[in-house]
Amino acid sequence: MGERSKVYMTDLRCRPGVSLLNKLEKLMRTAGIGEINFERKLVAIKMHFGEPGNLAFLRPNYAKVVADVVKSLGGVPFLTDCNTLYPGRRKNALEHLDAAYENGFSPLSTGCQVIIGDGLRGNDDVEVPVEGAEYIQTAKIGKAIMEADVIISLSHFKGHEQTGFGGAIKNLGMGCGSRRGKMEQHAQGKPMVAPRRCVGCRRCATQCAHGAITFGEDRKASIDWDKCVGCGRCIAVCNTDAIRPGNDAAMEELGCRMAEYAKAVVDGRPQFHISLVIDVSPYCDCHGENDLPIVPDVGMFASFDPVALDQACADACGKQSPIPGSHLDEQMHREGFCDKHDHFINSMPNTDWRVCLAHCEKIGIGTRSYELVEVK
Repeated sequence: MGERSKVYMTDLRCRPGVSLLNKLEKLMRTAGIGEINFERKLVAIKMHFGEPGNLAFLRPNYAKVVADVVKSLGGVPFLTDCNTLYPGRRKNALEHLDAAYENGFSPLSTGCQVIIGDGLRGNDDVEVPVEGAEYIQTAKIGKAIMEADVIISLSHFKGHEQTGFGGAIKNLGMGCGSRRGKMEQHAQGKPMVAPRRCVGCRRCATQCAHGAITFGEDRKASIDWDKCVGCGRCIAVCNTDAIRPGNDAAMEELGCRMAEYAKAVVDGRPQFHISLVIDVSPYCDCHGENDLPIVPDVGMFASFDPVALDQACADACGKQSPIPGSHLDEQMHREGFCDKHDHFINSMPNTDWRVCLAHCEKIGIGTRSYELVEVK
């Protein structure tokens, strides 16, 4: 067995006089963030500002703690994310900033600037070669993120309809990709419609930014693959499971491409990663709503290794009991349910997050082997 990475964890218990914000700062410092030379360095704090209407995203208070710690160590932090492929209020920098401010992320509340990493229309990116990549030639990463001296990920650990869960690797890989970078990662995952299941509700069409979904005289949906970019939003909103990935390998390949994008972001520069396992909703914070969490809140985790961090968070969730009435609980009580002995795969049966982390190890981002260090 190779060397294990250290992952630091603190629970969410707060006795009088000690807040979660105090505990987050202690976690970061104990995990060794001070070992990084921040002096006069520009520091990208990569996070998700949440689609307006969603209330599961991380509160701005947590981002302020991270920014304040960076400033105390001599760094110049900024909060950042890149624009999205799908309809919503984060598909260009102006709307994205409005959404961030609406959800509480502003210089006044967080103590640092907010910069959209891939520019006004999502095409301000840098092509980054990825050593050892198998699926991409160059990753298209938001220019502002690549120009930073240090990268810190602050992730809300939750479920995801295409990658099983969203943690540090997704925050870095998919999140730091420009709009064309996101398209490249999703490109092989184009969905198809099972007409017998389609009821013609048209919810899928409202989520398609590219006009790929049309309806025939029978009110059944069809998808034009020439227009489809494979973002998967239609899959998530279909209540009848009429829309599914077009090929069985698509989800796995998405995970591998995402891993390669994450490597492009972190390779060759100082990095530190934080994940909060709270409000573990079944879907991404890109949704304009959030469902009941699938498991109870667990705690806050930090590491220099994003792969070990994701593994530790997934393992911690796996030890929890599903919340009654949640999406996971409903899935586990469906007729014909086959237990995969993993909450995230049981929640989204077409996914397998383990493929992504295995590919991360293969291309040399980090290791799934970790030592968990509890911080009181």
